[in-house]
Amino acid sequence: MNQVHGIKRASADAKYHQMTEQPIPSLILTLSVPAVVSNLVTTAYNLTDTFFIGQLGTSQSGAIGIAFSIMTVLQALGFFCGQGAGNSLSRELGKRDIDRASKLLAIGFVAAFSFGLLVAIICLATLRPLVMLLGSTATIAPYAVQYLTPILVAAPCVCGSFALNGLLRYQGQSAYGMIGLVTGSLLNFLLAPLFIFVLDMGIFGAGLATGVCQTVSFIILVVMSAKFGVLKLSLRNFKPDPLLLREILGGGLPSLIRQSAGSIATTCVNIAANPFGDAAIAGMAIVMRIMLGVNSVIIGLGQGFQPVCGYNYGAGKFHRVREGFWFCVKLSTVVLVVLGALIWVIAPQLVEIFRSDPAVVAVGVAALHFQCLSVALNGVNMMGNMISQTLGKTGIASFLAVCRTGLYLAPVVLILPQFMGVTGVEVAQTVSDVLTFITTVPFMRYILHKFLAQNRA
Repeated sequence: MNQVHGIKRASADAKYHQMTEQPIPSLILTLSVPAVVSNLVTTAYNLTDTFFIGQLGTSQSGAIGIAFSIMTVLQALGFFCGQGAGNSLSRELGKRDIDRASKLLAIGFVAAFSFGLLVAIICLATLRPLVMLLGSTATIAPYAVQYLTPILVAAPCVCGSFALNGLLRYQGQSAYGMIGLVTGSLLNFLLAPLFIFVLDMGIFGAGLATGVCQTVSFIILVVMSAKFGVLKLSLRNFKPDPLLLREILGGGLPSLIRQSAGSIATTCVNIAANPFGDAAIAGMAIVMRIMLGVNSVIIGLGQGFQPVCGYNYGAGKFHRVREGFWFCVKLSTVVLVVLGALIWVIAPQLVEIFRSDPAVVAVGVAALHFQCLSVALNGVNMMGNMISQTLGKTGIASFLAVCRTGLYLAPVVLILPQFMGVTGVEVAQTVSDVLTFITTVPFMRYILHKFLAQNRA
């Protein structure tokens, strides 16, 4: 046991030197690549589901938009536990407090699995009325229930996977998290068409494939965390402590708010699109999946920055935190400009891949074009939220988290269609992105000036 402990401490020391001494650009890119790959493969898996289900019909495509709200809740709880524990964990590693970091790891893992179990019990007991509440039409509801049932059975593993990926990432071990997520996603490419078409299980088969793949990812991530993490994942370290729980709550609250607001906003989009029929709901569901793919690249870059931010903040190297932030803002903005221009050009072809219904394509193309106009602003929006969260600025991070998908998008998407019809639904996310950018800039000036003051002290 002492030998294992010594190996883990040596690993932690080596990781500390890497995170606090390696040049910032190369360090962030090294950590970001696995996160970007994980996000892109996960997005590809989501788009694969969207493509295969789109072959079944417009109502089935609409069911994905309804299910997205519940999937976002599961993601929110996983991120809450993984990032809540991970933010503090990375700072503790920067301070070289291995024991405290190990306790945070165990608490974050157990909490995520428990939350997933709770969601599964509640949602499975109320699923039919729940999908109607989320904006489903009568024709979409049966398909949404079929799709969600096997996914909810696997909900503890879904939450656990998101949490463990984050916990590995905050240790600076993004590559191991990538292996777990990518393996499950690649498996879905095989199982989804097999279950949907070969075994003739329809949309239930798509949900079953997702549930199986999430469970496989969870098992792999548990093994990776126990064997290859800087910290050893062990339930023996699960010792709930009021101070640690408060840290996890503070660190994870912005993620919970951001993802929960996203679920609420998705529901609002479905409700706003409902009067315009199944095609409008299906078109917006496709657009949400496509733009999730675009933003996942930037999220991956930010996820590479977060452990660097936490380690160096804990080590008192504030200039490295500031350098990392500006590197990520500049790179993400350039990437988003390029991707936005590309999507603008190929928008019709993109939407038609998932559903060739002319009504669906019309809504999807218009919404994509609007979002391409503002997507470059998300570099500042996302990096601002991530640096605030990792530094433990819970109030600022929580407020910024709720802006894009809650404070702005939810009311905008419900109000604009009253005056603009379906165009109000299509343009709502663009208006929200602009308002979020205007809100984020002054908060970032405040945080970065605080670092300047600390450096001079």
